[in-house]
Amino acid sequence: MSETTGRTGLRAGATAVVNESYSFACMRCGHGWEQSYEIEHHRDGDGHEFVRYVADGRVVPSPLSRPACVNCDGTVVRIMRAGQVSSVRDAAHRPHEVSPAGPVEVPGPSAGGPDGQHHWHLSDLLHPFQRRAS
Repeated sequence: MSETTGRTGLRAGATAVVNESYSFACMRCGHGWEQSYEIEHHRDGDGHEFVRYVADGRVVPSPLSRPACVNCDGTVVRIMRAGQVSSVRDAAHRPHEVSPAGPVEVPGPSAGGPDGQHHWHLSDLLHPFQRRAS
């Protein structure tokens, strides 16, 4: 689910800072995105440990508690390990090999949205996880 990239410099009273990244897929609209976090470990005045999540320089709620879709505000969001969304996007943009039977007709730019770009749907993101019938 997460990718720990190691410790970074300590900041503002933090006893440790760890970087983690996650991939997210909205089960409502199919939007997929990735986000990296700096997780700061702190101690309060009574000595109790707590963590603070920082994304893009801002303190944010834990992405593991109640994630919301950045596209539609949906609250049914699948959390996956880092790289899942980017690997699907990369696969969609890779040139396809021509089969021995010959080339396959590919739809033109109108197959995407009105601007010609592909709009991600849940089925696009979950395709690599689907099992093949044997």
